[in-house]
Amino acid sequence: MAKVYNNNFTDELRQRLSIVDVISRRVPLNKKGQNYWGCCPFHNEKTPSFSVSEDKGFYHCFGCGEHGDIISFTMKSENIDFKTAIKELADMAGLKVPDYKPRDPAVVAREESYVQITDKAATLYQQKLFEESGKVALEYIKKRGFSDDMIKKYRIGYAPKNGIISGTFTNVKQDVLIATGLVRRGDYGLYDFFRDRLMFPIFNAHGQIVAFSGRSLDGSEPKYMNTSDTELFHKRQTIFGFNFARDAIHRANRSIVVEGQIDAIQMQCHGFPETVAPLGTALTEDHIAILCKANRNIVFCFDGDNAGQKAAVRACGIVLPFLRDNSDVRFAFVSGGKDPDEVLKTGGENAMKRIIDSATPLIDFLWETTNKNYLVSTPGGRSQAEKYLKSQIEKIVDVDFKREIENEYNSRKFNQWHKWKKNKDNTPQIDLPPVDYITQKTLVYIVNAYPELVERYGEFLSSLNIDFDAQTNNDSLLDIKAAERYIVSLKLQRYIQKLNKDKKEFIQMALSGDAGAKSQIEKIDSDIKTANEKLESLINIE
Repeated sequence: MAKVYNNNFTDELRQRLSIVDVISRRVPLNKKGQNYWGCCPFHNEKTPSFSVSEDKGFYHCFGCGEHGDIISFTMKSENIDFKTAIKELADMAGLKVPDYKPRDPAVVAREESYVQITDKAATLYQQKLFEESGKVALEYIKKRGFSDDMIKKYRIGYAPKNGIISGTFTNVKQDVLIATGLVRRGDYGLYDFFRDRLMFPIFNAHGQIVAFSGRSLDGSEPKYMNTSDTELFHKRQTIFGFNFARDAIHRANRSIVVEGQIDAIQMQCHGFPETVAPLGTALTEDHIAILCKANRNIVFCFDGDNAGQKAAVRACGIVLPFLRDNSDVRFAFVSGGKDPDEVLKTGGENAMKRIIDSATPLIDFLWETTNKNYLVSTPGGRSQAEKYLKSQIEKIVDVDFKREIENEYNSRKFNQWHKWKKNKDNTPQIDLPPVDYITQKTLVYIVNAYPELVERYGEFLSSLNIDFDAQTNNDSLLDIKAAERYIVSLKLQRYIQKLNKDKKEFIQMALSGDAGAKSQIEKIDSDIKTANEKLESLINIE
């Protein structure tokens, strides 16, 4: 019998590599409708009849009838054998070729048994959700806006405190049950990994349940626990909701990426079926590869807090190598401490649509990120910003597209950085007193003497509207620690000024009969007290 590579590896190659990327290395392709077209490399023709479907992963020539995937194309176009084609594609994907051996029937049978066990476990969990033991879990998921139809579709359930899995699958070999990630071996036998948790099944791209994500119901940490990696499940390569979203991504001509599975489900059920989410882990190259194979247009929708901003910057860095000149990657942010789930509840689909429609294109997001993180009103800051932008642009592999991006940023640097002013966002700004002369001179000295502090506090320093290119005498006695305390104390003082101004406004609202103003005043008083305590402790540092 002829030997073949492990099917999992060839499937991973097809999943990791875009057929458009593979074929366009040899055949110029143009997108028309949902497919790409070019002249067939297997027979002479002047009118393109060679069609490539990125979504399906196949090519077909309507002239000569040639048809296949990335492996067959590589073999036929380069006249090489299967083994050599696999090696070439693995190099493109950055994967190590496994041993050349037949697929073990015992492994196939074992994997099939895992799916049977996880599927039955999902049925058990869902039954428990509607029993007395799952009352709290059911009340929680109902309060989050989940209907019975949503619970049924996503097979949401409840893992009780007792060992339902270890107690039910007594006829299954312990090693097999442990390999599913549902149970672990303890001093007194097997015990359930998931206990007293709301359960979200994790489906693979084919719709099979391969793992679970369990949410705590009592506020304990971690909030979410996922099945550990198994033979069938790898968190870095699994996207929550992708099996439900795949067709919608094709129809919408984009995918939307949110931060959590509840957000993904609510988005899918309320007007945005093309939404997916990573599994409790940061976004990975594997996630992006899967999404880009389905469609290269992606909207990342993150919370507007610092964590969300950092996640967006990281996603930007990961997606850059996958960009092509026909990609449309954007970044949307949900502000006000909310997430997509809350926006949908309070503002409905239209509110969420406005957020998605106003998403910032990647080229603008990267530019804004650079200006926020580096003080480009100083020569040192501009130098650091230049290096950062260059390091990001270098990640783009499409040579022509990279050149256009470089030209665009060169134009922006020429037109903006020599007369740079911080780009204002849509956040309302509180007018504060201008910085006095002595403070300004001190800050100019600090910026020129300690560039590492500029990188750390660049956003705050930029908001002061100071000309940091101005000359100053280097006669200050501030060392770097004292300089940092100076910046932080100034930041706290201006924060307290802002709070006091906000308080006056809420006092006027309270006098006008606004019932909610009182609680806001109390919160501001608490914030002022905390800020003053921090300022006092900072001043008292020797």
